[in-house]
Amino acid sequence: MSTPATSRHEVSRFGHVDLDDLPPDLKERIGAIAERSGFVPNVFRALGRRPAELRAFLDYHDALMDSDDGLSKAERELVVVATSGANHCTYCVVAHGAILRIRYKDPEIADRVASNPYAAELSERQRAIVDLALLVARQSEALADADVDEARAAGLTDDEIWDIGAITALFAMSNRLAHLTALRPNPEFFGMGR
Repeated sequence: MSTPATSRHEVSRFGHVDLDDLPPDLKERIGAIAERSGFVPNVFRALGRRPAELRAFLDYHDALMDSDDGLSKAERELVVVATSGANHCTYCVVAHGAILRIRYKDPEIADRVASNPYAAELSERQRAIVDLALLVARQSEALADADVDEARAAGLTDDEIWDIGAITALFAMSNRLAHLTALRPNPEFFGMGR
């Protein structure tokens, strides 16, 4: 029986960079995240081997996820977990599932949305967010005016609809990088918000 690729490495199949080995600007930026969370998320250690790409990823991530306009921060994480579940991305489901549990103060929401988003008990607004994220993640070419109108009818603004699409697109890319690298979730994520 062959050994799964993830058991042969600690973080990524392409290795990783330690915080102290990052360029000074990234060391400071990631260090601030590590200080708040108590650990360095493995995604930064893996992507750190290509500093320019890590900077670009962080800039777009922060522009989408740290905005105070449009979707709430909890709703943004809901989009990430729905998208990452649809894409079978263990790293992002685990990492962002932890953040989602904390932001919603609900120890079960991430597991419900990631494992079966269509049956998850959600508010009408949450349902509209998840349904649109899943459509963009799984069948973006089928997105029609009627789908956008349905999201609007659920109370989502055009800026919020844009947020859903942009976050879904970013995490579709992130999910695929996580698959390529066989990125392993930090153990700390599993118990957060439970």
